[in-house]
Amino acid sequence: MSFVLSIIVLALIFDFINGFHDAANSIATIVSTKVLTPFQAVIWAAVFNFAAFFIFKDHGVANTVAKTVKPEYVTGHTGLIVVLAGLIAAIIWNLLTWWFGIPSSSSHTLIGGFAGAGVAFGGWGAINSDPIIKTASFIVVAPLVGMFIAFIISLWFLLSFRKDYLPRLVSILVILFVVWFLYDQLILDPKELEGKTHYKTYFWQVFFYTKNFKWILLCFILVVFAVFTFWLNTLNAHKSNLWFKRLQLISSAAFSIGHGGNDAQKVMGIIMAALVASDPARYNINHMEWWVPLACYSAIAMGTMSGGWKIVKTMGTRITKVTPFEGVAAETAGAITLFVTEALKIPVSTTHTITGAIMGVGATKRLSAVRWGVTLNLLWAWILTIPISAVLAAGIFYILHFFLT
Repeated sequence: MSFVLSIIVLALIFDFINGFHDAANSIATIVSTKVLTPFQAVIWAAVFNFAAFFIFKDHGVANTVAKTVKPEYVTGHTGLIVVLAGLIAAIIWNLLTWWFGIPSSSSHTLIGGFAGAGVAFGGWGAINSDPIIKTASFIVVAPLVGMFIAFIISLWFLLSFRKDYLPRLVSILVILFVVWFLYDQLILDPKELEGKTHYKTYFWQVFFYTKNFKWILLCFILVVFAVFTFWLNTLNAHKSNLWFKRLQLISSAAFSIGHGGNDAQKVMGIIMAALVASDPARYNINHMEWWVPLACYSAIAMGTMSGGWKIVKTMGTRITKVTPFEGVAAETAGAITLFVTEALKIPVSTTHTITGAIMGVGATKRLSAVRWGVTLNLLWAWILTIPISAVLAAGIFYILHFFLT
């Protein structure tokens, strides 16, 4: 039991490190645009990291991570060593990249470490290829999606400065789309509401029992933007910039929720894998223990509060210069990408996502506004994270296996 407890503590330490390692993802744009001070920004981000506990309830990403290594290779004492080796490798790589200010992916570090330790124990047959392929493919897909959505949102905002009917027509169409989407998402099977009669109306029953709070949140943001863009062309440059600063509080909060909901789940998956390895009769990989999400969301929020100033500089200034207008577009695009990939149960990197989004808003000015040399250096770090973490974890597994068995 003490071995399992040690792994859980180590996993929460990793979650804490993940928080301060990835703090820059949530606060880089809002700090670089001077909407909030760094101290205010980390508190803001940490609060909404934890708020994800109340929004993401299906834990699909956690389940995907937990099944990176096949269950038969994560059982008993040796299975616990596999989990421990993956965690140690992930922590080492995370600290190294944080020290050198490289915005690598904590998600890919953890998955690479877990997979590498599994291969060291049982060979290539020990890993499930499906989650590995999905995760690896989204090294490219996630930033491209973030870039595309940020580009579209930026164009929408730019179009809204025009003094004709077209921008207002676009805003009306967005509101109509949101109404249709919400109606579709809030339709529940009546069987889901059986026995839940203490709410007087069907609407409140649906609202309190739906698992789609994340879509309600995103739709609320889109409606706010649509209303704002409806009268944006009546504002002068100073007033519009002031309003974009206010909107950035909303967009950064949404991105922080996506960050917490996506990244904390990866550690939940590791903890559940350790619990199942220790006692498969008591724990089920498909049934999340109630205290695991609470502990993981708390750890990542506290980690975010500790900050990550070296990576803030890279994310907020070195890729492209970011204004409040562009900060809103980038954070909103990042939030949408994270919410969608979480719904698809795909572990993605918040680092990759926000980097792609920042590139997308930079590209609306001109392609030369994006510092592609910095971006290519980041891409190398992203590509190398999984294999380096895997090799490191394999070496650590052999050492631990020698001394602990």
